[in-house]
Amino acid sequence: MKNKRKYLIGGFAFFLMFIIFTIIIKFIDVKNIGPHNTSVGLATINNFFVNKIGFHNKIYKLTEILGIIPIIIVLIYAIIGLYSLIEEKSFKKVNKNLYYLAIFYIIVLGIYVLFEKIIINFRPVIIEGILESSYPSSHTILAICICGSSIILNNAIFKNNKIAKLENIISFIIIILLPLLRFISGVHWFTDIIGGVLLSFSLLLFFKYFVDCKK
Repeated sequence: MKNKRKYLIGGFAFFLMFIIFTIIIKFIDVKNIGPHNTSVGLATINNFFVNKIGFHNKIYKLTEILGIIPIIIVLIYAIIGLYSLIEEKSFKKVNKNLYYLAIFYIIVLGIYVLFEKIIINFRPVIIEGILESSYPSSHTILAICICGSSIILNNAIFKNNKIAKLENIISFIIIILLPLLRFISGVHWFTDIIGGVLLSFSLLLFFKYFVDCKK
């Protein structure tokens, strides 16, 4: 049990870093460098990367396509959960990890909705005439949280399954590739990606704590 506490401690540590980082962005080096003169925290470093990278529409569209993969993964586990329920004919007999995963998905969705309402930063570019909220990067959270939880769950209950191992490889690639491409596309400030990574690591460590401790 003591060995599992490191995940809980790690989760709180990353969440605290996310909170501190968010406060820094909100109050330090804030300048009106965004579209329509919108303000952005840590403006110097954010402006540096935006000017160096620019906006790349093709990469942006590619990230929109790759963003479908985590959604497919969610649907796969929904089907697995439903199949397990039908087979076992009892909610109590369904693997508890699948319930933890469902709760995890709800939390991730809730965070997405929350930061659509609480605006920290707007995007560095206007897409299709709309200036959207950009902090933290939702694609980064989607990639790391959904694909990361998939790897954790597969290692917990589908250890020797070849399909699960293949999914783990795909998930790992998406975890690395999607946030990177999202940044390179120019639709996010540098701090949007960092914030997304910090929050996602926090959520994943909490998830791993429950999966490992209560199978």
